Amino acid sequence: MQIARYAFRQEFIQNNLRKQATRIVRLSGSELFSEALIEANKYLQFLEAEYSYTCRAVQIVEKILTKVVVHTETYTHREVANNLQLTEETLRNWERNGLFTVKRNSQNRRQYSERDIQKLLIIRTLRTAHFSIAAIHHLIEGIEEVQTARDIQSLLNSPKFADEFLHVTDELEINLKNAMKDVKSIIALLEDL
Repeated sequence: MQIARYAFRQEFIQNNLRKQATRIVRLSGSELFSEALIEANKYLQFLEAEYSYTCRAVQIVEKILTKVVVHTETYTHREVANNLQLTEETLRNWERNGLFTVKRNSQNRRQYSERDIQKLLIIRTLRTAHFSIAAIHHLIEGIEEVQTARDIQSLLNSPKFADEFLHVTDELEINLKNAMKDVKSIIALLEDL
């Protein structure tokens, strides 16, 4: 029961996290403690990766909003998909839905800049938190329209963005931290068994 309590304490649902937690609980309930421990360690690694993406997205938003100059290197469609752990089709879908546009070379192949990757990381994080494509589109449009710190502050303090984006994104980071702590407690319990 302690394992189940730790596994289901957090209330976020992105990337099938609930299914992973359920698998750990079922295995431990069946007294397959070694298998449950393996799954718990996989789950912890996954949560740590998601937390890393979330932290990177926050840093990128700050850089974009302060207009920090970034590298001029370009990347291929496949390189970007692999780097962000997304499918190439997901990137095409986001582009078709207007979340971003990417320059193309003379052979009509996509060429991603560092800024494109930054924007995609923000989109990935928000999609992971189950924001709709339309909501993400509105946020990106709002960020790109602001010109001064006062405009940015107004945008972020508007009910639309303060309620829809900042609150949930902040909770995502907190929930991931708490979930990692809970999984570490599960691992400790399983190691004792």
